[in-house]
Amino acid sequence: MTGTTQQHARWINPFSVHGDHVTLVPLEERHEDRLVEAVQDGQVWDTWFAAVPSPVGMRREIEWRLGLAEQGRMVPFTVLDAAGRVAGMTAYMNVDPDNRRLEIGHTWYRGSVQRTALNTEAKLLLLQHAFEEADCIAVGFRTAFFNMPSRRAIERLGAKLEGVWRNHVILPDGTLRDTCYYSVIAGEWPAVKRHLTWKLDHAGAGAGAAPGGAAGSAGSAGAGAADRSA
Repeated sequence: MTGTTQQHARWINPFSVHGDHVTLVPLEERHEDRLVEAVQDGQVWDTWFAAVPSPVGMRREIEWRLGLAEQGRMVPFTVLDAAGRVAGMTAYMNVDPDNRRLEIGHTWYRGSVQRTALNTEAKLLLLQHAFEEADCIAVGFRTAFFNMPSRRAIERLGAKLEGVWRNHVILPDGTLRDTCYYSVIAGEWPAVKRHLTWKLDHAGAGAGAAPGGAAGSAGSAGAGAADRSA
């Protein structure tokens, strides 16, 4: 293990966190079967602009995420709903301890929990840990330009658009993808936290709609889909 990797691992170690609507636990290989079942709920991998793992690709996806975790570049989670059912995946990605920055992304959710309070609370819990425990100065989100549901969802979180990366990614079919990059900075966190808490308090009226469209990234599938450009 290199010195850089050790530094990354020391900054944010795997952790579990619980809320009223969601629980995030460290991703493990034994979650594969339940993740395969979850991704078939709504066929959320069926999108051209973001990379949600297919059922047959789930093992490779888990191995890829755990490999990045070993390098200190990612903190991957399995997402559980209030009943303890596997609902999807999310992660801290592009972890940068030297600059105290990271991104939230590689997120996807089963169709039946999309546009519910689950994703709003998941983002609140991840942002809270990033700013209040890891002392981040900024947390980023990225999504495809054409992923309008995810873009709207990220904006509903309170993140601000920094810009659009033109011709950012060459997709497997050769299409060039533009990527929208959003962020929340440390000085904005108190207001964003208040905003998300308010949304959860009023979730019964639809205020807890989950960020993302059937494939987001930072937003999330259906509330997001993974962004392989990280």
